Amino acid sequence: MARINLRPWREELRAEKQKEFIFMVVGAVIIAAALAFSWKSYVDGSIDYQNARNAYIQRATVQLDLQIKEIEDLRRQRDELVARMRVIQDLQGKRPIIVRVFDELVRTLPDGLFYTDLKKTGDRLDIVGMAESNSRISALMRRFDQSEWFDGPNLTNVSAADSRRAGYSEFNLSVQQRSPAAEGEQ
Repeated sequence: MARINLRPWREELRAEKQKEFIFMVVGAVIIAAALAFSWKSYVDGSIDYQNARNAYIQRATVQLDLQIKEIEDLRRQRDELVARMRVIQDLQGKRPIIVRVFDELVRTLPDGLFYTDLKKTGDRLDIVGMAESNSRISALMRRFDQSEWFDGPNLTNVSAADSRRAGYSEFNLSVQQRSPAAEGEQ
């Protein structure tokens, strides 16, 4: 007789394969979740690391901007100090010159003539004065021509003085100031 197995082996096999399938699906889901979690953690960590680097760069940029501004302020102050030093050195170097110019103004002044106003603009001296006669004004211009400290006298106006100074002529004269050449340069 034929042997018939009445046990439900097919259902047991199906149930066992279904358990294996569910076990594999659950395992795959767990592995996928672990991979997704590790990937998300890696990406979040990379983003946090990059954000930290960006924040560091921004802080460093702010510090460098402050240092650049401070350097520009220091350069500006240095330039101002250098300009002041040049002005002071210029004044120190020209201090004796103004004394010599006034001395030369007195030496070139003929008798019967006096200055009422002196104004210096750059190297030009504008002189307003009174003279007893026009010949004294001519003598003053000749003396300016002969002087080492003055050059190119230019008489712009000669007029009779007001009633307080009757007999005098008022004149306007301009002359260029120059520095005489040193003996070694001639």
